Amino acid sequence: LWPWLLASSGLSALVQLVTLPFFPDSPSYLLIQKGNEEACRKAIKKLGGEGDHQAEIDDIMKEKGAMGSTKTLRVLEVIKERSLRWQLYFMMIVMTTLQLCGINAVECPFEEYLIPYMSLGIGLCECLSSILCSTLIDRFGRKVLLWRGYTLMCSVLALLTMTLSLQHRFFWMHYFSVILIFLFVVFYGSGP
Repeated sequence: LWPWLLASSGLSALVQLVTLPFFPDSPSYLLIQKGNEEACRKAIKKLGGEGDHQAEIDDIMKEKGAMGSTKTLRVLEVIKERSLRWQLYFMMIVMTTLQLCGINAVECPFEEYLIPYMSLGIGLCECLSSILCSTLIDRFGRKVLLWRGYTLMCSVLALLTMTLSLQHRFFWMHYFSVILIFLFVVFYGSGP
């Protein structure tokens, strides 16, 4: 039953994977990052319907101008800045809930001697995926990362279901399952 319960978490990823192509890219991403005003107009029309959306495009252009003149803050400056306090609290809550989402519970079906190595490996994979995501999101955009992340996560969960079902037959399936879990964490962290 455990492999099927683990695989069931891929259902939400599958739903998002199927519906993602029908969502447009973010208008602000298209205009600010890509510099494509026509694609921005199309995205705004798809999201907001027909009509004159020049005011929204002007707001995005103002945001782009404001971003060029803003100063990048260091971590301690962000913590000390009172105007960012609520955003900081919100991000702390989001990150805490991500840590409690159960991704580390994948260690349960393994023998006890593997668990410390898995904990260390999962932590390293989370760090790697954070670094990887921050560099890739500017290059490819959020939609591409979501698409690839969910596709790869679904594939890994399908393989993981098979390896967990077969691990009592083959001694090496434990190790293959661990590699798949590390890949799942990397794809989870660098995509969704």
